[in-house]
Amino acid sequence: MTATIDTTHDLSQPELQAAFYDLNEHDHPEGGSTMLGFWIYLMSDCLIFAMLFAAYGVLGGSLAAGPGPKDLFELPLVALNTAMLLFSSITYGFAMLAMEKGNKGGTQLWLLVTAVFGGAFLSIEMYEFYHLIHEGATPMRSGFLTAFFSLVGTHGLHVTFGMIWLFTLVVQIAQKGLIPANKRRLMCLSLFWHFLDVIWIGVFTFVYLMGML
Repeated sequence: MTATIDTTHDLSQPELQAAFYDLNEHDHPEGGSTMLGFWIYLMSDCLIFAMLFAAYGVLGGSLAAGPGPKDLFELPLVALNTAMLLFSSITYGFAMLAMEKGNKGGTQLWLLVTAVFGGAFLSIEMYEFYHLIHEGATPMRSGFLTAFFSLVGTHGLHVTFGMIWLFTLVVQIAQKGLIPANKRRLMCLSLFWHFLDVIWIGVFTFVYLMGML
């Protein structure tokens, strides 16, 4: 018997690749992966704050015979601070509405108003930290204060980075206008800013309100 070779499927290398692989290039919109990547970043930030909340939950009662929440917290001041951050989220929403209308000046104006409220929030928080440290309630005083300064301080650091990002965007919009890249950056900062708002509501409820009960 003689062996026969089936030549009906004898494909050349390019034809073989085309049969099993899609060799055509696909359109990838500019910045298409930006939002996905930023959501992944926010999820990692959620884990950081979850660990800080957990640490506060464990150490919140470790006063080491030192002052506790009722001795240290000024709830009206913290409520004012919370209002500043909430107002900043509202004004950032106005900035996004101006962006959707293509209003370059309006977008910049509302971003700057947002920066004013954000700056007020940071100023009140720094005053609170200064007051606590002046009273001897330093992070080394007790487990409660270590967890408190770590949680609230990390949030404040995030707001500081958000402010730097905000001013950077104001400059970029002034230079290049509301181009698609700047719109994406505004969307990412919007997610970040509102995320910090949600985290702060958790801090206000879990640390301050429950601490005063």
